[in-house]
Amino acid sequence: MDTSRAFSGLYVSFWLPTAVLAVALAIKLPSILKMWRDPLLRAVGGLLLFGCAVFVFAAPGTIHWTNRVTGVPNISAPWVYSLLTALCASWLLLIIAWRNDLADRSAQTRRATRLVVAVYAGVVVALWVLFALADVPVERLRDLDTYYANTPFMREEILLYLLAHTVACSITARLIWNWIRTDGLDAWLRWGLRLLGVGYATNLFFDASKLTAVVARWTGHDLDWLSTDLAPSAACVSATLVAVGFIVPHVGQYAHERWRLRLGHWRLRPLYRLTRAVTGGREPFAPRATAELRLIRRETFIRDALLQLSRYLDEDLRARSYDAAVALGHEPGRARALAAAVSILDAVDARQRHPEADSASAPSGPDTAYLLREIQDVSQALRHPEVIEAVRARAAAPAGSVPAHE
Repeated sequence: MDTSRAFSGLYVSFWLPTAVLAVALAIKLPSILKMWRDPLLRAVGGLLLFGCAVFVFAAPGTIHWTNRVTGVPNISAPWVYSLLTALCASWLLLIIAWRNDLADRSAQTRRATRLVVAVYAGVVVALWVLFALADVPVERLRDLDTYYANTPFMREEILLYLLAHTVACSITARLIWNWIRTDGLDAWLRWGLRLLGVGYATNLFFDASKLTAVVARWTGHDLDWLSTDLAPSAACVSATLVAVGFIVPHVGQYAHERWRLRLGHWRLRPLYRLTRAVTGGREPFAPRATAELRLIRRETFIRDALLQLSRYLDEDLRARSYDAAVALGHEPGRARALAAAVSILDAVDARQRHPEADSASAPSGPDTAYLLREIQDVSQALRHPEVIEAVRARAAAPAGSVPAHE
């Protein structure tokens, strides 16, 4: 089987990673603009922007358009190489910002930042100088690196950009994998870092494929398929993984927070339905309200209703119910929630029997601060009426009439 034909099907469209990188940039852009002074966000913005630019201008159609508009054959080469070099610099600047706290303005940090900028700016200048000295009259859309691998000055330019890319990718991948092993990371951030680490490691396949194909040309062999088919596919996969690595923490944390709010709203439903019988009303409803606002409104409604019930709460019953729940084998936190549920149910019954206690002249009830803090646990306790009845029955039994819990 012809190896070059076997791998030609691996070519991946450059527009796939471009689209994913653009989505990641759109997600991060509001934070970048809002906190522009943050070096970490600036580095992320630069990385995503240069990543998009690389794949836009490295597409064969864009390469031909750029050469035609400028009238200079293959001028896309130093332009794409420069964008790729700037992308490499943004990787290293991102690592510097990650490794140092936002408040860190040490001389070492400033020196590392200046060094990266100076070195990679020098590489960009060298790329354009070498291109000006090289003789590359034949336009090549996909195989320029191997076609001109033996051409003076162009040979050095190709080697220079590949070495700059390899060094930046190796350092970034190593430091990210070291960071993944750090304790205390958010689960979504850890997954994002793993994708970034795999993405940067995959980038090394791009460099290895390109360098192998170029060296093969130097030695008189033809392994161009590594450069024209395998390397671009590796670059596309790498860029997609890197973009998704930036998206995952943001989207994951957002989805987790939305789920937490909706779960909290659902968990309050039993207590909400019970307190509706007290007020005769319901929480305000707005179809376009956010999950956070809906949860706040439900919590407010429940707390207002509990304040109305405070005059009917029997603290002695709650204390007996707590002891009963503990005696039945419930742990202290669960026992407090069950005791509160028993006292609330008793208060609802008492209010229905004696509504006159709602008058302004009636004495104030006991402190309900504990109830207002534990409405989630109390609401969950109400989902188990059989357990509440067992606690209520034991609390109502005369002392000594019920055997101790084994």
